[in-house]
Amino acid sequence: MGLRELETGKKYNMLLLLVLLIVLLFFGAGFAVHLLWVAAVIFAVFWLVGVALGRGETAGRHRFYRW
Repeated sequence: MGLRELETGKKYNMLLLLVLLIVLLFFGAGFAVHLLWVAAVIFAVFWLVGVALGRGETAGRHRFYRW
């Protein structure tokens, strides 16, 4: 086994490690974005329920937000 073959093997291993790290990074980012979408949907449902329930007899005087 020559020196050139060892260098080629090292380059291949580094390239493989770099590709695996990039895949892991994209997997983690995709998982985080998915969790953020789920949280956004849950908060939107709670907000809609709050708006719907806030339309009772005190609709003009009571709001759960102050804008």
